Amino acid sequence: MDDHETQEERGPLRRCAVTRERLPRETMVRFVISPDRIVTPDLSARLPGRGIWLSARRDVLETAQTRGVFARAARGQVVIPPDLAHLVTDGLERRMMDVLGLARRAGQVVCGFAKVREWVVGGRAALVIQAADGSPDERMRVLSGARDLPVAVVPTASALGAAFGRDHVVHAAMLHGELARRFRVENERFAGLSGRMEPNSADKSVGRCEQAGT
Repeated sequence: MDDHETQEERGPLRRCAVTRERLPRETMVRFVISPDRIVTPDLSARLPGRGIWLSARRDVLETAQTRGVFARAARGQVVIPPDLAHLVTDGLERRMMDVLGLARRAGQVVCGFAKVREWVVGGRAALVIQAADGSPDERMRVLSGARDLPVAVVPTASALGAAFGRDHVVHAAMLHGELARRFRVENERFAGLSGRMEPNSADKSVGRCEQAGT
């Protein structure tokens, strides 16, 4: 915890520097100013220095870049990388895949149409993950009869496949538990910052994937 934070900033909520909304910190994106005054994403919220918090939305990040929000918050001139949005989304994509790697080693995730469908039908799946470039018909078929099941969308089947050591994966499913919850948090941040995908489910609350004792 850095010494510059106020008592309000030490709780579970943070105030967006653009919208002024107070939101759960894990759903937001933190930035810090490096010693050479470069705006730096801190996706794990652990880097030293006073944090600048933004809602995980592409339009909010664009506003912060174009209206001097970072400079005002930092009380001085700053350097904004021209590819800042890509740095954030690339980092969030890596974090999603890291969570999948942990889930794979823990036996809490499966991939492939048949296995995912088995978990969906059997009620074991807390979350279904699908590649945006997969067949729309196949993506609908794997979810048949489970309209309320949360779905997280990732950019490509190749990216999803890499998490499983495969070239191409369109479908995956995770068990209830902390890893599913963490994946969904990262996916919702990614969806908001990428500005091109939204999680597809009837209930988008992050806590949906939690289950006591798991």
